Amino acid sequence: QLQVVESGGGLVQPGGSLRLSCVASTFTLDYYAIGWFRQVPGKEREGVSCINADGSTDYSESVEGRFTISRDNAKNTVYLQMNNLQPNDTGLYSCAPDGRQDYCIQYTASAPFGAYGQGTQVTVSS
Repeated sequence: QLQVVESGGGLVQPGGSLRLSCVASTFTLDYYAIGWFRQVPGKEREGVSCINADGSTDYSESVEGRFTISRDNAKNTVYLQMNNLQPNDTGLYSCAPDGRQDYCIQYTASAPFGAYGQGTQVTVSS
């Protein structure tokens, strides 16, 4: 089973930054895409960013230019650097793996094959 563990969330003021980590705990990350997703109570989970195995990336319109996704296969980890955070970035952030070559083309509409982690809470508030 493909399992991941997220960390790095917290409480931050508007304009602040956080870096989330997604560690592949039961598999080798090299051949998998990783998507980051955000869920807010009462709303559906939405795709925020994604990185394919080849390093190509995608961002939702709401985070483009503020968030940066990257991967370090040697550490079996994908990072989500979040800058200039705003209150509407608040939510539970989860990551999940997918083995499809171009998963990031469809991650906002297609659930990943792998399981979501438990998530890490990000709260942006003054």
